[in-house]
Amino acid sequence: MEITIGVQNLPREIVLESDQSADEIAAAVAAALAGKPVLELTDSRGRRVFVPTATLGYVEIGAETKGRVGFGTL
Repeated sequence: MEITIGVQNLPREIVLESDQSADEIAAAVAAALAGKPVLELTDSRGRRVFVPTATLGYVEIGAETKGRVGFGTL
């Protein structure tokens, strides 16, 4: 699952891959926006990412399956 996080006052996005489902990520984002001071996510390598809730611009949750690449996709 690819997650893209936009942070206020930063020109670049935070992009990470996670093994969590889209529902789990959406629940973590909703909980952070409901009153938690930080959004905490874990990527597929086990690293933890903390983003202060006050600086969140947006969170984009990508599709669970990767797009195929190459001539076989035609």
